[in-house]
Amino acid sequence: MLNRWGLAVAMAVLVALSGCVTTENSSFNDKRDPQRALAFSLQAARSYIAQRNWEDAQRHLRTALSIDDRNAEVHEALALVFQNTGEYELAERHFRRAISLDGKAARLRNNFAAFLYARGNYREAETQLERVVEDVLYERRDRAFLNLGLARMRLEKYDGAREAFERALMMDKQNLLTIFQLAEVYYQLGEFEKAQQYYTLYRERVPRQSADGLWLGIRLADKFGDVNARASYALALRNLYPQSDEYLKYVSVYGDAKK
Repeated sequence: MLNRWGLAVAMAVLVALSGCVTTENSSFNDKRDPQRALAFSLQAARSYIAQRNWEDAQRHLRTALSIDDRNAEVHEALALVFQNTGEYELAERHFRRAISLDGKAARLRNNFAAFLYARGNYREAETQLERVVEDVLYERRDRAFLNLGLARMRLEKYDGAREAFERALMMDKQNLLTIFQLAEVYYQLGEFEKAQQYYTLYRERVPRQSADGLWLGIRLADKFGDVNARASYALALRNLYPQSDEYLKYVSVYGDAKK
C-alpha cells in the first residue's frame, strides 16, 4: 500500500530547519547570556540536521542541553538526531522527555508519531496523532489527518481510517496520497464503486502508477470482471516492479503475469 511514511510523508523530519550557520564564534555563543547562547546552539544544530551532519548537530545540542535540560525543542532535536543515527532507544527517550516538557506542541507529537510508525508501534502512533489533530491551528493538520489514517490502516481500523482520510481530503483536495488511500480504504470496506471512483481520480493524475496503485487496479478490475484491465495492470506491474511486494502478492493470488 502507498502508506510508507518516507517520513517525507508524511513522516519526514518536520522540525523547522533554519539556514546554515556560517560561524562557530557567534556573539550568541556568550556564556554571559545563556538564553542567546541556547538559541544559537539550537539554530546551529538544526542547520547541521538539515545537512545530515549528525556529529556537529550533537555537539551543539550537548551545549544547549548543558544550558537548559528542560527545553523541549532541544530534546526533540536530539531525538531526531538519534533516530537518524539508528539509536532508537535514545531517540524515544528524548521524544518522551520533550513531550513531558511541552505536551501541547503538535509538531513535536507529529514527529514522535512518525518515529513510532517507523518502528511499527502503530497503536501509539495513532494515539499521538489523535492529539495532534485536536490542534485546529496546527499548520500541517491535513497531513496529520492523513498520517492518522495511515496508522489506522495498519491497525485495520478501516472506518476510522476512512474518516481521517476524508478530513485530510477536505483540507487538501490535491493530495494524491490521500486520494489513493481513500480508494484503498473503500476497497477494504467492500465499497468497490467508491473505491473505483477514487482510484480513477488517482490514476488520471499520476503519470505512472506505483506498484501499490497497479495492485489496487488489479483487484478492482477483478471485482468488476474487467479481464482486459486486470491483464494490462498485471503486465505493467510485472514489467515495472518485478521485485515488489505487490507483484509477489499478485503471483500468489493469480500466478505469473507472463502466463
